Amino acid sequence: MSPTSRRRAVTHIVREVGLSERSACRLVGQHRTTQRREVTVPRDEPALVDDMRRLSTQHPRFGYRRIHQLLLREGWCVNHKCVQRLWRREGMRVPRKRLKRRPPGKPTNSCILREAESKDHVWTYDFLFERTKDGRQLKILAVVDEYTRECLCTHVARSITGEDVIGVLAAVMMERGVPAHLRSDNGPEFVATAVRSWLTSIGASTLFIQPGSPWENTYIESFNSRFRDELLNGELFVGLAEARYLIENWRVDYNTARPHSSLGYLTPAEFAAGCVPSDSASLRLRAHSPRTCPASLRDATLLLPQLS
Repeated sequence: MSPTSRRRAVTHIVREVGLSERSACRLVGQHRTTQRREVTVPRDEPALVDDMRRLSTQHPRFGYRRIHQLLLREGWCVNHKCVQRLWRREGMRVPRKRLKRRPPGKPTNSCILREAESKDHVWTYDFLFERTKDGRQLKILAVVDEYTRECLCTHVARSITGEDVIGVLAAVMMERGVPAHLRSDNGPEFVATAVRSWLTSIGASTLFIQPGSPWENTYIESFNSRFRDELLNGELFVGLAEARYLIENWRVDYNTARPHSSLGYLTPAEFAAGCVPSDSASLRLRAHSPRTCPASLRDATLLLPQLS
């Protein structure tokens, strides 16, 4: 029992049973000094709880650790244990039940054996599926930098083909440069001959995980779970335009405002800004104008108006 619970028990025994305070404290195991100490509430605690509730409402799937980081960013000087105590007292959220983890595989292209070594070294991409209010399908192509955890793109459409994948990747590469590797599963859009030939022509190799082994591509799977848990499961999209608007807003918030636990609670944008640029060909490409980019990359960008 906590001191507060024992204090209430002593008060109840004294009032209902008629024992003295000394005897009640001895019975409950409460020190008399603790019993007589007046409980004081800090003046700023109600404001702190209000801010915790506000942040919890804005980010309903965040736990107290991430809420604590957001409070620090807003100027609060508060201990994480205090946030945890208030979090439990207010009953803001029940911790989720953790699922059993499957043992990771060890193929050649898994993220364990082929780990990203720097910014823009390895990108990973995958599809997510959702439906609008009228029941029509939404297909979302998400591209993530495995090293910085940045979400580089969330392309939303009714359907996405291999040519669309080329157009989306070309648009991102014109801004970020060409990565050394792209990791993905064996979806038909990713293993298409046109996509693989185009990636090879611009100097980017493909890392295909083993079929039926999503744990080999943990970074994009982790991002997908956060994406679905924090946005897709809580939004009913009226149409394609609304879906694109809300998803893009969430992507920007994910990169610039959401603390990432694996990055020391920095946002992906903050972590990326602190990365030391490598001397890889992909980063050198950013220093050139589009006219000096590989011809195949320039040709792919011409597809963008036709694919949009």
